[in-house]
Amino acid sequence: MTVLALAFPKKLARIPWVPAIAGAVCAIAVLVAVLAPWLAPHDPNAVDPLNAYAAFSPEHPLGTDDLGRDLLSRLIMGSRTSLAGPLIVVLAAGVAGTALAISAAWFGGWFDAAVSRVLDILFAFPGLVLAITVAAIFGAGFVAPVVALSVGYLPMIARVMRAAALRERSLPYIEALRVQGFSGWHICRRHLLPNLAPLLVVQAAIGFGYAMIDLASISFLGLGLQPPAADWGLMIANGQPSILAGFPQQSLEAAIAVVITVVAFTVVAERLAERFGGGVR
Repeated sequence: MTVLALAFPKKLARIPWVPAIAGAVCAIAVLVAVLAPWLAPHDPNAVDPLNAYAAFSPEHPLGTDDLGRDLLSRLIMGSRTSLAGPLIVVLAAGVAGTALAISAAWFGGWFDAAVSRVLDILFAFPGLVLAITVAAIFGAGFVAPVVALSVGYLPMIARVMRAAALRERSLPYIEALRVQGFSGWHICRRHLLPNLAPLLVVQAAIGFGYAMIDLASISFLGLGLQPPAADWGLMIANGQPSILAGFPQQSLEAAIAVVITVVAFTVVAERLAERFGGGVR
């Protein structure tokens, strides 16, 4: 999945019609997540031992798992946490990182140096490792890994935004606004931040795919959401024993959902990066 998220989408984004399809996939994924309770044909946690490992059928279009639960319903409901987690990560990291970046660029001096050193220290802790450690200490679930990943992704966004904020801070119009008597808060809020917004969108779109892979990995390791929750990473993990029994559909279908969604969001991010001239790996 990492190879797909890093290399393949870069080539796909250069094909004119592919970003449009990727955008449609992203929109469909979001709509499915929002409307999941109404779209799921069955209760995703309803156990039916008599229908365990049922094949594809009109009643169960994607079959059932080892407990007879409808896989289509579980994939639809699992989209909620699988998309909400990365969204919270990039929003939290984006807001905090941008605030730090603009503050550091505006005040400069010792404050900028202190922020830079803190970001360097945070960079020493990979987001996934930090999330696994936090989940192991505070217990498995949804909140701890998301908070830890938000902290882990903060320096990546903050450093990119700080470099852009420093360039923007040095432009003549900023000095002209200061001469006119506008406060630093007004300049940053009404001019600096809007001009940096396209780059922030690009960084958030790029980080979304990475965050989805990381959260799926945490769930796969058993440190994320716990059974019987419907989550794509957890479904991949729960389906491992069934693979050896000749029934790979649970793990396979959840993995395909993760790969398609990550590739779609990454293709969109690549196109946004090309359009706005942003994006740092």
